[in-house]
This record gives sequence, C-alpha cells and structure tokens, in this order.
Amino acid sequence: MANISQVSEDTFQVEVLDASQPVLVDFTAVWCGPCKMLDPVVKELAEDWNGKVKVVKLDVDNNPNLAMNYQVMGVPTLMLFKAGEPVQRVTGYQPKDRLQKKFVAHI
Repeated sequence: MANISQVSEDTFQVEVLDASQPVLVDFTAVWCGPCKMLDPVVKELAEDWNGKVKVVKLDVDNNPNLAMNYQVMGVPTLMLFKAGEPVQRVTGYQPKDRLQKKFVAHI
C-alpha cells in the first residue's frame, strides 16, 4: 500500500522540493467535492507509481501561501515536481487514464 502523506508549509521544502524522486502534490480541500472524487484515483496512481513517484496531499485552506506561490486557483490541482520545479499540472477532476498520460512523460 503506497503511503500518501500530508505536507504543509513547514514540510514542503524537505518533502517536495528536496525530494530525490518526482513528487505528485495533490492540492486539495476538505469541502471540495471533486477532490473527494479524485481521492481514489490519486491512491491508485500512488500504488501504480510506488517507488518511482512520491505522492503527497496539501490542504490549500491550511497552507494558503503555497497555494498562492504556485498559482493554485482551483482544487483539486495535481502538480508534479521534479528536482524542486513544477513540471506538469492538472486542475479539476480527470479520469485516471488521462492523468497517467499527462504525467507519465515526466516520470
């Protein structure tokens, strides 16, 4: 079972920007319906990419500075970071196959 940890403004640098492997950040919010729909898809991607990609969640309400820094205007937003830089992003609910196509080139 792939582990999806929560990150915050305090841990983002270490968990995401300094990570040795690509990191998929799920910018989410507890009140967000599409985020809940995306949850199982994100879990599946974490399973599929276990060992290749680290998957983390970030609550935008608790971490507004990070949401602002990365211009996250809507949730859910999935952002793939590689060597500390965002290389791909998808906003809104997308089916798993579409997400895989978007991100696989960077993995």
